[in-house]
This record gives sequence, structure tokens and C-alpha cells, in this order.
Amino acid sequence: MKGNNFQLILLILFIVGAVLGILVFAGLVPFGQPVKTGPVGTVVLWGTVKQSSLGKALADFSHISTNVNLKYIEKNPLTFDHDLLEALASGVGPDLFILPDDLILHYKDKIAPIPYASYAEATFKNTFAGAGEIYLNSAGILALPLSVDPLIMYYNRTVLDANNIANPPAYWDDLQNIVPIVTKKDISGKIINSGVALGQFTNIEHAKDIISTLFMQAGSTIVQEKGGFFNSTLSTLNNSTNPGAILSFYTQFTDPLSPFYSWNRSLPNSKDSFSANNLTFYFGFASELPYLTSKNPNLNFYITSIPQFKNSTFKVTFGKTQGIAVSTFSKNKASAFSVAGLLASGDFAKQFSDSLLVAPARRDLLAVKPTDAYFPIFYSSALYAKSWLDPSAVDTDAIFSGMVDNALSNTLPAKEAVLDASAKLDLLLH
Repeated sequence: MKGNNFQLILLILFIVGAVLGILVFAGLVPFGQPVKTGPVGTVVLWGTVKQSSLGKALADFSHISTNVNLKYIEKNPLTFDHDLLEALASGVGPDLFILPDDLILHYKDKIAPIPYASYAEATFKNTFAGAGEIYLNSAGILALPLSVDPLIMYYNRTVLDANNIANPPAYWDDLQNIVPIVTKKDISGKIINSGVALGQFTNIEHAKDIISTLFMQAGSTIVQEKGGFFNSTLSTLNNSTNPGAILSFYTQFTDPLSPFYSWNRSLPNSKDSFSANNLTFYFGFASELPYLTSKNPNLNFYITSIPQFKNSTFKVTFGKTQGIAVSTFSKNKASAFSVAGLLASGDFAKQFSDSLLVAPARRDLLAVKPTDAYFPIFYSSALYAKSWLDPSAVDTDAIFSGMVDNALSNTLPAKEAVLDASAKLDLLLH
């Protein structure tokens, strides 16, 4: 009889824990508020952010939920993927892990999704910026977004001032007009100072992300998921736009016969060129600001949002997102779900993004613009940032690089080069 009572008590406790987790995600238990009941036990979280950077955020969390011991383990970014896969396979992995958007497809079968019955899709979209929707699929919510690192445009103020250009370009055709003015060549036609690094792949930092931005601005989602199946939409654009026109726009900047010629494969890496004062416009992520500031303290630069196509009804830039996911192998799943909700909605989310010097993913946090020189642009860009489900960064780098090379070498017409890349992406997804 005592044994039956003990089992009944255990069952009740389990149900209470599960219901609490659902209530948290349904919004019936307020996120980020001190509670007397909630997650219990030890919950292990893996991530690549330095322990020292998250020290205060973790300490603050321990005061919010005193019944749970959140143990954060810092992992090497270079080995994170390998270490996590190995740990999960051996059954000793974390309960939670901070999931970059480019690893979503890699880990989708190892994540315990939050069902939409517990956390409505509409609530998610009203809570997080659009970049976070990369974590939504037909099974539920794969991770709760924490931060967005948007692709922005860095520009050399000294060069623009010297050429009587008052403002950086807001649109791509404005950029085209400025590039011939600021690109300087010697008498042999060799580029000395480049206007913009576009057109090539290997020596352009974030080339795939820049090309992705152009295609997303033209209406492509690049990858689409329906009912658990994934397919390429790289060549599917708005208003029947010729996908070859987007690729041709990109490659024109490396064509010596083009009036917009400003880059070639013999030049140094674009980030190094910008740091060395030899490149006017550089497309990089918000998180690169500290590096660029320290690399050349004498560089007179500022930032703005990435250019858009004129007459477009929406704005898009590429953004790298990080979210917090629950492992399907967690032995303390109810507490892991509750902790994930608390981390994504409390002060931790703000402190997490601040530690990376990027924008938070929550809309309520993005609505409160900082007053410094740079973060207002980070925040506004994060609101319209997007990414796509990359099945393998190495393989898709090769596909995008091949697409550019096929167009530049005239191996394939630009439209056929895009269609070829889309077909290869489809094969990778399947």
C-alpha cells in the first residue's frame, strides 16, 4: 500500500512539473518573475559564449529560480558541433544548448520541440523578431531565440567626405552610382582603392550571406519546409524576377568591362582591405564592430543598414540567430522547458545579446533603442533580418561559390547557374 502511495505521489509530481512547463510557455505563468515553485534539480546548458561574459546573467538567474541549479558549460566554438553530437550520442549531453541557426537542420532530430498547443505560433511571432522564425517548423518550436546578429554596411567616412558624398547609399542603385566615384585605379587599370567588395567569392568575407541577402530581398526564402520535407527555393523570386538578374547584379562588380568594376580575386580579403583603408563599403555583421575598431583605431568609419532594392515593399538583411533548445535526451525535460522559457524571456536574454554586442531577439527589447552611436542601427536591422535553413555550411559554401564561378567564367548563363545551384541545394536537402 505504501509503495502504491509513493508511486502515486511521484506521478502527481511529474504531472505538476509538466503542467507548469506548459503554463510557462502558454504565458499563464509570467516569464522572468520570481516564483516560489518551478523548475527543480540541475539543468545543464551548453554554449560557446565565454563563461565570464555570462557570469552576471547566470548569477541573476539563480536569484529568480532558487530551486534549480543551472550549470553553464562553455564549449570551444570550433569543436562545439562535434562535442555536442558525441555527448548526445553517448547519453551524457546537456539538457539545453544554445543553437545557432546554421545548425538547426543538423540537430532537428535531437531537439524536443515545444508544441504549438503549448506556445501558439502567433504568440511566438508577436514575441520575437522575424529572424527567430527560422526555429519554427511543422513539429513545433525548435528553439527560443535569444539574439540576432544582423548583416550591416560599414563605410569609410573619410573617403565619402573627400568625394563630396554626404550620405551612404540606402539603395543598391545608389551604391552603383557611388562606386565608380570612390574606386581608384592606377594608370594600368589596377585597383588601388576599391569602392565595394562584391562579385567574387573566396576573398569576400560573408560572400554567401551577402548573396543570400540579395536573393531574399528579391523574394526567395532559399530553403522551404513543408510537412517535414525541405526543398530549395533559391530560384523562386517575387514578380517572376529572373534569378539570373540577381546573380548578374552581384558579379558585375568584378567585370573589368563594367562601369561598376571595383573588385577582383587578386585583392586581399575584404575585411582586411577595409581595415587597411583600401575599401569604402564593407558588408559585415554587427558583432564585428569591436574587431574593426581595434584592428585600426585610426580608421574613420561608421555603419548603416544594408542597401535595399528600390520600390520593394519590404526590407531584408541576413541575420545570424542564436536560440535555446531542449535536448530530446534530457533526463529533466520538464525543468529544462521551464528554464528555457525563463532564459528567453527574462533579463538573461538581454544580457546574453549584450555580451555578444548584438541585438536581442525579443520585440519588446528591440523596441527600446539604446542611445549609443551603433546599437540603434543594430536593433533596427535586427527587426527585418532573416536567415535560411542551411543543411551544411561547408557544402552550401561550395554550391554558392560554384554558382558565382559558373557565371564569371561563362560556363553557364547567370540564370542557368542559379538553377544549377538550386538543384544541387535540393540534392543536399534530400
